[in-house]
Amino acid sequence: MNTELAQMLIAMAEEDQRMLQKLFESGELPSDEYHPEMKAVHERQTASLKEIISSHSWPGISLVGHEGAKSAWLIVQHAVSDQEFMSECVELLRHAVAKDDAEGWQFAFLQDRVNTMSGLEQVYGTQFDVDENGWPTPFPIVDRESVNERRAALGLNSLEERLEQMHERERLRRQHQSSVG
Repeated sequence: MNTELAQMLIAMAEEDQRMLQKLFESGELPSDEYHPEMKAVHERQTASLKEIISSHSWPGISLVGHEGAKSAWLIVQHAVSDQEFMSECVELLRHAVAKDDAEGWQFAFLQDRVNTMSGLEQVYGTQFDVDENGWPTPFPIVDRESVNERRAALGLNSLEERLEQMHERERLRRQHQSSVG
C-alpha cells in the first residue's frame, strides 16, 4: 500500500468536508449557485486526482486502502466542473469494482451522479432532489421495478429503506430548525 498517497487523498477529502461544513455553518450553503470557495477546492482536487490517476490508474483499495479509495471517490464525486473526467472515472471504478479493488456503492453513486448531471435516468437510485414540500425524492430511475436488485448487487440497501433514511434525516433537520428558530 502507498501510505503517502493514501494520506494525501484522505487529507484532500477532509479539506472538502471542512469547507462544506464551514459554508453550511455560515449559511452560505445551500445555494442555487456553485459557491466559489467550494468550486476552487473541487477544481484543485480534481487536478490532483487527474495526476494521481495518470500515474497509478484508479487509486483502489490495494494501492491506498479503504479510506484512501473512499477519499478518491469523494473527490471525483465532487468534480462537477469536469463531467468528462467524471465519466472516465465511472469506467475506472467499474473495473476496480470488478477486481474487488473498490466498493460497489462508490461506482453506483458516481454512475448515477454522471447520469443525472447529463439529463439521463439514474441506474441505482442514489441521487435525490427535493419535492415541492422540500422532502427528498429520487431523480428518475431507469427500470425502477428492478432497481433494488441492482442496488443489492452493489451492497446498497433498498430504495425504500434509503428514502426512509433520507426522510428521517429531513424530519430531524426540521425539528432542530424549529427548536432553534
